[in-house]
Amino acid sequence: MDEADRAIRNRTYELLVELGRAPASDEVGPGAREAWRRLHDEHALVLDEHGDPRMLNPFAVAETAHRVETADGRGWYANCAWDALGVLAALGQDGRVETSCLDCGDRIDLEVRDGEPDRSDTVFHCLVPAAHWWDDIVFT
Repeated sequence: MDEADRAIRNRTYELLVELGRAPASDEVGPGAREAWRRLHDEHALVLDEHGDPRMLNPFAVAETAHRVETADGRGWYANCAWDALGVLAALGQDGRVETSCLDCGDRIDLEVRDGEPDRSDTVFHCLVPAAHWWDDIVFT
């Protein structure tokens, strides 16, 4: 990834956090759409079928079952439960994760303070081996 694409990626993420939604390419700046395509090809973000951001890992652009709320009351969605913890880590904030078990459907709530979840009885399990995540990252 070159410095120009890195700058587009960083600006895209900055705007996501600031706006609470994925930015449009014209909000990011000239060359955003082309940079997004290269970043998608490098697995640095995921685009939808229209070439717009779908996943800005660990953030989800669309509503998911994995809700994150920071201590200051701002909220985002994550792509999975693991990414929900990553949202708080990326923001360097305390907060709350609301998710559910994909096996039984039970609700799982975690409070995270100083980078530590308040529960140690939860397990994160991936059905797809990591080597195959990018075969279909949206499903994974």
